[in-house]
Amino acid sequence: MVNKKGFTLIELLVVVAIIGILSSIVLTSLKDSRTKGDDAAVKANLNTTRGQAELFFSNNSNSFLPSGGSTFSIAVCPAYNAAGTNMLSKDKTIAEAIAEAVKRGGNGSRCYNSSGAWAVAIGLKSGGTAGDTIPDSWCVDSGGASKAYTWTAGQTIANSINVNSCR
Repeated sequence: MVNKKGFTLIELLVVVAIIGILSSIVLTSLKDSRTKGDDAAVKANLNTTRGQAELFFSNNSNSFLPSGGSTFSIAVCPAYNAAGTNMLSKDKTIAEAIAEAVKRGGNGSRCYNSSGAWAVAIGLKSGGTAGDTIPDSWCVDSGGASKAYTWTAGQTIANSINVNSCR
């Protein structure tokens, strides 16, 4: 009688295949979780922007522009600049919150700033395919809006924002 110890090659290949299948399932789930986490970070940072903008408004004679500031038309959101001429670049907390939202999001950004209104739209990582039903961007504005926008076919981040508000 021969006493064999160990596994056959077939048994080892089956175990390796099962481990491979399980690891691919886990990695797919992790990717979805990261995407959802990045989208949540975009929303949280834009919520910070909204709160800080109210403080800015109160501290600047009920204006969303610094003294002597100029409007910022709908364009890519500006970076922080201590000598900035609009709220979005002059206020460090706002500029950093928007920069982090842009970093964590996808599909770009659009901002608007005048003395009486402002709006910020950032692309979400989970969206970005115009014409499907998944929200493509998140927008907040001075009117209190905080909402998702789903692009129709042919639209981009620019369609998420109006001159003084979210669409």
